Amino acid sequence: MSDNSKNNARPEEVCPGKKDKLDLASVRERVSATKGPEYWRSLEELAGSEEFREMMHREFPKGASEWVDSVSRRGFLRLMGASMALAGMTACTKQPMEPIVPYVRQPEEIVPGRPLFFASAFTLSGYATPILVESHLYRPTKIEGNALHPASLGGTDAFTQASILDLYDPDRSQTITFMGDVRTWGEFINAIRGPLNIQKGLQGSGIRILTQSVSSPTLNDQLQSFLKAYPQAKWHVYEPVNRDNVYDGARMAFGQPVETTYKLDAADVIVSLDADFLYGGFPGFARYARDFAKRRDPDAGEMSRLYVIESTPSSTGAKADHRFPVRAVDIEALARQLSSAAGSGSGTSNGEASKIIAAISHDLQSHRGASVIIPGDHQPASVHALAHSLNAALGNVGKTVFYTDAVNANPVNQTESLKELVADMRGGKVDLLIILGGNPAYDAPADFGFADALKNTNIPLRVHLGLQQNETAELCQWHVNETHYMEQWSDTRAYDGTVSIVQPMIAPLYAGHSAHEMLSVLGGSGEASGHDLIQNYWKKQHPAGDFDSFWRKSLHEGWIEGTAFSPKQVAAKTGASSSPARSAQGIEINFRRDPSIYDGRFANNGWLQELPKPMTKLTWDNPVLVGPAMAGRMGLEKMDVVELELNGKKVQGSVWIQAGHPDNSVTVFLGYGRTRAGRAGTGAGFDAYQLRYSATPWFATGVNVRKTGEKYLLASTQGYQTMDTENGDSRPEIRVTNLEEYHKEPNFAKEEEPQKEFTLYPQLGYKTTYPNYDPKSGPYQWGMTIDLNACVGCNNCIVACQSENNIPIVGKEMVNRGRHMHWLRVDAYYQGDRDNPRAHFQPVPCMQCEDAPCELVCPVGATVHSTEGLNDMVYNRCVGTRYCSNNCPYKVRRFNFLLFQDWDTPQYKMMRNPDVTVRSRGVMEKCTYCVQRISEHRITAERENRLIGDGEFTTACAQSCPANAIVFGNVNDPNSAVSKLKAGARNYSLLAELNTRPRTTYLAEVRNPSGELES
Repeated sequence: MSDNSKNNARPEEVCPGKKDKLDLASVRERVSATKGPEYWRSLEELAGSEEFREMMHREFPKGASEWVDSVSRRGFLRLMGASMALAGMTACTKQPMEPIVPYVRQPEEIVPGRPLFFASAFTLSGYATPILVESHLYRPTKIEGNALHPASLGGTDAFTQASILDLYDPDRSQTITFMGDVRTWGEFINAIRGPLNIQKGLQGSGIRILTQSVSSPTLNDQLQSFLKAYPQAKWHVYEPVNRDNVYDGARMAFGQPVETTYKLDAADVIVSLDADFLYGGFPGFARYARDFAKRRDPDAGEMSRLYVIESTPSSTGAKADHRFPVRAVDIEALARQLSSAAGSGSGTSNGEASKIIAAISHDLQSHRGASVIIPGDHQPASVHALAHSLNAALGNVGKTVFYTDAVNANPVNQTESLKELVADMRGGKVDLLIILGGNPAYDAPADFGFADALKNTNIPLRVHLGLQQNETAELCQWHVNETHYMEQWSDTRAYDGTVSIVQPMIAPLYAGHSAHEMLSVLGGSGEASGHDLIQNYWKKQHPAGDFDSFWRKSLHEGWIEGTAFSPKQVAAKTGASSSPARSAQGIEINFRRDPSIYDGRFANNGWLQELPKPMTKLTWDNPVLVGPAMAGRMGLEKMDVVELELNGKKVQGSVWIQAGHPDNSVTVFLGYGRTRAGRAGTGAGFDAYQLRYSATPWFATGVNVRKTGEKYLLASTQGYQTMDTENGDSRPEIRVTNLEEYHKEPNFAKEEEPQKEFTLYPQLGYKTTYPNYDPKSGPYQWGMTIDLNACVGCNNCIVACQSENNIPIVGKEMVNRGRHMHWLRVDAYYQGDRDNPRAHFQPVPCMQCEDAPCELVCPVGATVHSTEGLNDMVYNRCVGTRYCSNNCPYKVRRFNFLLFQDWDTPQYKMMRNPDVTVRSRGVMEKCTYCVQRISEHRITAERENRLIGDGEFTTACAQSCPANAIVFGNVNDPNSAVSKLKAGARNYSLLAELNTRPRTTYLAEVRNPSGELES
């Protein structure tokens, strides 16, 4: 679905800034001359480039109105008017006819139209996210967080939300194959039985099992049982986004691998050493985001303060009160300075870096026992050891920092484990290699040559179990199609150790098999079902008591009570962090997991591919990030192709100039450049794994950067749907102040709004407040608040909205034309110096205006106001004039220009939410406050002769938000949570001067900077 040709676009599309190259000197002069805060979304906007000013005069983004490259929409209609008239209604797209087959015998527990919810868990890199899965007639359609689970409190992340699309992926592996030919499960068992019998006499000396990180107690027990039966066999563990540095740092500090967990709601001061703990994929993210947001409310007690020292702009850095961009190789030296200063209570003040370290150390000393230092996974083990010693010296252990047993069942150094396996493969010691998941032929370190060893060494039998026929499966004789986690029984641990039972939501679509079933066959236990394997394991753990009651309770609640790890006491080793800090010259290269497709395992997930990345808003590609200073010095522009050379290996990628990126450093993202990843992921981007070596898995110095002179198109949503005026003048979309100023002037965000009676809009008589509200009388008036202090820019709400509302993906070319369909966007704004600006996130759905500009201009009444205050869309009326989109100052409407929905793939029909219309082309779409949920609960309440209670339901975006930044409810009820927030001092309306009276309002952002650093 992505278009990766370097010659497929017009010159002005490939490099939008080519007509008006950014003059960095004029940018600096303009910024320095600005009075008061100025917020910008891109460097082109900051420079006031001609291309940006031209875009502001357009009705729609450039390319969105063109049918094909050379014919405009008006030109097409002029040329084809007669043909279109003759074609008549036959040209309209129509959903194909489908037979409706009734139940012969309807199950008693199923009521058509009423979904059921089942508890389960999604596992990523060995860490579980507890979830509830919405099921319509045994078809999973939506994932929600488990609000009762202590590890998440109801939040999720974008990877969890989008995992349901992987279930229905038509490119999933659907059969067992041997050398490319289809085989049966029975044939596979017969083929592997002989080699296993031979290895039985050799005690398994030729058997090697390779897995990803394992946190399943049952799977670990099966592996240990297998190793007892074959004592000379070896179990290896590897995945590219691993916890090697975390566990090695614990070994360096304590002599044993332990899990470190944090209690952020008890921390007054937080210091991040290159840790992006406020974005999905970080273990415990959902709970950490909730706890962090809890302490960022300026009206609820003392606000916490966040310092971030980071090598690549991140969501966590955007939320920092003080952010310091430095190269990754220099962070260890700063950590040592901080450890010395904070540990002794003293600090020097020579030089800018020393002054910063001294200020942070003073703040930490002032909050002993109420502070926390969090090291990033991609920092070396020595930095983790330093963080452990510093947390201990500050008295944080047992208060904000806790140590438990490792969640991963086999916490070895995974890089060394894979290295040992490759050596055995090349040494002819492997007769039977079983790969349970993963894709090491693609993502193993470049110096290991895993793919070459797998292909060219004489391993008699190679077996791969996986969801996809990926690069590793291609090099194995046997490939067994794996069940999706929603099709299988399993168990898994959350970051705190709590075990969740994974139960199937649907029968396996392609008769796949789980790792449990595979190990059951390998271990000689026969063809046991996953259900029996999981249940039998837990029967051993609970030999006494009523097991059936225990089992039903665990399935219902979503976790097994009493399985969370207890905090453990660990003793620091003497001289644990005495190794010298590293420092190196030359350009640094950072390797980072991609914010959307992780390590490449989600490359074929269209929802994640099209999800704008938090800081760049890029889709369908991975860029080479460089800072403005480095770009100016090297003469680089956006979308220039550069060649990166490291240790003799070369790759080419397209440049993206990122404000706030450290100088003399580049960042590349893993997971792209796949050769076997399905129709969406194959060929997208470039393969950064080719430069990733085992000795420097996360960053290295000495990379050569050479400009090739070519251009490569990158598709970014940043800059589209801008709310600036026609001449490009910025409006005050973001309201920000510091805590001290907020206490002086709590109403800083308020503006004098136009009088409601001064309007040309017809007054519909709806009341937004009731002085004497009677909860028995109603009516409902729905509204929403979005707390900018709590929002961490994780993009989870976008994917949740897409899943709930059957929103299609459009592909890279259409995104580049401004035709993306997301009903909700999260704008990233920057303020101040381009080399280290402050960043702010602002989710923007439909504002549900009381005086809606879109409603008056619709010639067919397709967008109308409801009696409950919603700006509704009647899709059957819409004829696609797009007048409403042009008249919307918030630019939140999306036009379904082409037939983006896939009507033919049967799997997608099973996935869609039956409560939401699946739109065809030619209609305008937008946020509806999830009106289907409103209708469902209104009907239920009326049937039960009551009103809908506050918090009884909420929208998809609000329900999934891990930080609880979005609150939805009845604004007519003064006791509702949303009404109380709207009555607060920080509440303000977006573009209030336009008198649209939006139902969605914002809580202004309040930062808590250090007085020592601010001065």
